[in-house]
Amino acid sequence: MRFLKYLLVSWLANAVTLGVVAAVFDDIDRGTTGQLLTAAAVFGVLNTIVKPILRLLTLPLAVVTLGIAWFFVSMLMLWLTSVLVKGFAIHGFWTFVWATVAVWAVNVLIELLTLRWRRVRGSRSPAVA
Repeated sequence: MRFLKYLLVSWLANAVTLGVVAAVFDDIDRGTTGQLLTAAAVFGVLNTIVKPILRLLTLPLAVVTLGIAWFFVSMLMLWLTSVLVKGFAIHGFWTFVWATVAVWAVNVLIELLTLRWRRVRGSRSPAVA
């Protein structure tokens, strides 16, 4: 049950993130609300399953480029989302670049806003040694 709550919260956070980014950039078509929610689900799955694998595979390149390679992995997740979800489209290389930065910024903001709630929720659970 806890895992399902995590997935739901993650999905909603991705939907908010993609919605904010689509509202900020003119070159992003978010489609209908259903397409945006589908894009959020796809984006979440890609970030949960594909992104860690790609980060592991690109680790040597990330070391050489001081982590910049992982920025392109994040850009790839947005591109794959736009390819896989009809109606959600990002147009132009620089839009991908700035959308990736915006996704990061919105995620940081969401983390900061939910930090207190997560601390309170975490203090109620018994400590595990």
